[in-house]
Amino acid sequence: MNRPVPHSPLPTDPQRRHWLRAGLTSAAAVALAPAAAQARTAPLVPAPAGAAEAVLRLDLNESSYGPSPQVGPAVQRALADAPRYVGAAQLQALQQQIATLEGVTPEQVVVGEVLEALGQHLALSQGAGGFIYSVPGYGALVDAAKPFGGRAVEVPLNARLENDLPALLAAVGPDTRALFVVNPHNPSGTLSPGADFDRFVTTAQARTLVIVDEAYLDYREDAATLSAVRLLRQGQNVVVFRTLGKIHALAGLQIGYALVPLALAGALRQRGVGGAHAQNQLSLAAASAALADTAHVDQVRRTVTAERQRWQQVLGDLRLRSTEAAGNFVFVDSGRPHATVAAGLLQQGVRIARVFAPYDTWVRITIGTPAENLRAQQALRTVLA
Repeated sequence: MNRPVPHSPLPTDPQRRHWLRAGLTSAAAVALAPAAAQARTAPLVPAPAGAAEAVLRLDLNESSYGPSPQVGPAVQRALADAPRYVGAAQLQALQQQIATLEGVTPEQVVVGEVLEALGQHLALSQGAGGFIYSVPGYGALVDAAKPFGGRAVEVPLNARLENDLPALLAAVGPDTRALFVVNPHNPSGTLSPGADFDRFVTTAQARTLVIVDEAYLDYREDAATLSAVRLLRQGQNVVVFRTLGKIHALAGLQIGYALVPLALAGALRQRGVGGAHAQNQLSLAAASAALADTAHVDQVRRTVTAERQRWQQVLGDLRLRSTEAAGNFVFVDSGRPHATVAAGLLQQGVRIARVFAPYDTWVRITIGTPAENLRAQQALRTVLA
């Protein structure tokens, strides 16, 4: 039997307006402050029993530096339109902004965190078949295709913990529906070399659709010269996916975009992927403001690069093997079972990523602010002492 839920009396209209103004202003000032003004603390969760401080979340490669300072005001302005559905003109404006930034046509821009929808579409439209990807790795697209006939074709990383490009290429067969590659790779952080990667994509795309997830490429200063979008501009059968949940710090708003060949973009829209109805006012406003503030992205990139170098120095001092990571995290062989190290770090107040089999002694740690990194590094020393 349903029961009424107790609630407090609603504020009067003047009180409500005051509350909204005060709450939004304080939220924008604290949660959306730029890295230049202050190094924000990463999201905290309650500490486990025995831990002295709240737990520092360095497990999901979120940004501790917050979004552009332009995002807060943009979201506030968009609240006025929150009662309204997103219109076609609003979506087209963001598509045009992204197209100008990426050097493609607006029709090639599909807005949203669309990897899962893309995997489902490929499996549904082409029938059962193989989806090739590196393991361990980010399997969102492949997992989404499985219920609709997609078959995971797993290719281990090479000895340097990079995408094994020759092995990935060799795995392409007559029933392959797509080859999915994350570059820089997650969880290893390794970047496939530019010229070799270009040759790999160019060869593979002649045989199947190549989908390149570049979630972490923005952490490279030379990202524009490395991005596979250059090959898409040449007319190759390539999809490039970007999320705004990493360096742009919009993970909680679930916004990104894919750059897609025209025919595939049209087919996705016919299926309802990336349409105006699939968007929301706040995410679109935040995305537009974040993409426009390239200075903020540059600043976060420089800071994370410097902090990554400090992490590598600490790992070297501890005589631990690590990859040459290119994103906002490090991947290191602790020499001990992951479960032991993760539990020890959690007891010290630091949460790290899950285990990535078969690398059962390796740990992935997100790079936070300088203060957060010092805390995590000291915790690691304590656990390994």
